Amino acid sequence: MARKRFSAEQIIGKLREAEILLAKGQKVGQVSRTLGITEQTYYRWRKEYGGLKVSQAKRLKELERENSRLRKAVSDLTLDKLILKEALEGNF
Repeated sequence: MARKRFSAEQIIGKLREAEILLAKGQKVGQVSRTLGITEQTYYRWRKEYGGLKVSQAKRLKELERENSRLRKAVSDLTLDKLILKEALEGNF
């Protein structure tokens, strides 16, 4: 079965829909089948996006991308520093 990718807006929409169905008395298994996802996916989404608004989810994703970019930059600079330090000491 092909894996679907959902945007943050779609996930939040599905979680809100799930809350409505759960409030009507349906079980999590029934709700997840209605939404076309697995129970595991539902719980993972609820853990990550539960209680977030769409704008907050967008901001979260932006911050995660920026954080990964900065981590890569720091690791590159650290590697350069170690190489220069070794070259300065003459241990090559």
